[in-house]
Amino acid sequence: MQPRNMSMSGVVDLAAVKAAGEAKAKAEQARAEAARQGGTAAVPPSALVIDVDEAGFERDVLQRSAEVPVVLDFWAEWCEPCKQLGPLLERLAVEYHGRFLLAKIDVDANQMLMQQFGIQGIPAVFAVVAGQALPLFQGAVPEAQIRETLDQLIAVGEERFGLTGIAVDAEADPSAPAPRPAGPYDSLLEAAMVALDAGDLAGAVQAYKNVLADDPAHPEAKLGLAQAELLARVQDLDLDPGAVRRNAADDPADVTAQLAAADLDLAGGHVQDAFGRLVETVRRTAGEDRDAVRLRLLELFEVIGSDDPRVTAARQALARVLF
Repeated sequence: MQPRNMSMSGVVDLAAVKAAGEAKAKAEQARAEAARQGGTAAVPPSALVIDVDEAGFERDVLQRSAEVPVVLDFWAEWCEPCKQLGPLLERLAVEYHGRFLLAKIDVDANQMLMQQFGIQGIPAVFAVVAGQALPLFQGAVPEAQIRETLDQLIAVGEERFGLTGIAVDAEADPSAPAPRPAGPYDSLLEAAMVALDAGDLAGAVQAYKNVLADDPAHPEAKLGLAQAELLARVQDLDLDPGAVRRNAADDPADVTAQLAAADLDLAGGHVQDAFGRLVETVRRTAGEDRDAVRLRLLELFEVIGSDDPRVTAARQALARVLF
């Protein structure tokens, strides 16, 4: 196994035309073959996290990376930050439902892999996409940053290589934990709905945040929070929406004006206009301004839902301007 150059230009390297074309063709061929055989069998959630060693790297990582991005978690038993990062990555692997595969590599037992990837410290997280390796981050970073990185990785894998992930069947895993009962959150979700009906947007936002404080992946609360925060922002803009749009048109470099206009676009049903405006603003900005616009765009994705084709297209456009 010979990993690619591990410089921070890794994602840019993924755009190599030949590699992208070959990987995309392989993915399409695999999907076509699976369709002829009645479809690819879904895997249980437990299969989304695997232990990998040097002997199995070719099979478990390089070959699998032709169908799904493989995230590599280099860890060791004595590494305290690894004990924080590892369980978080495992939870996200299940939550992302087959959009990436997590491969855990014990550096004490796999010194050659550690040397070949040029790892100086752990935890260290890399990815392999279509046989090409790239660094993601090192150390125990915040969950929000990890999610952004994974979203960008998945978007690049799909856009550049046609990788659509692997099917997951939660019911196929008898050892999987039972779904969390909805009961404990019924009252909080009901309180959020009551607050929305009463026009108490701040109250709705807080109710959804109360759910997410205990269960950060709760889908209904994530969607509700994104919608309530959007409504709260737009409520302030309703005083003079015409002025908001004029300000955005007059000064494309005004990030605040572009964010406000995008909120109005989305609230008014002009989803593609909102996404396009923010993607273009990401392209022309840098530093903190770019981060602010990118985060707002991710929030608006939550409002529409990740399965919406407009969100998929916007994620791909975002990946192009970022990388």
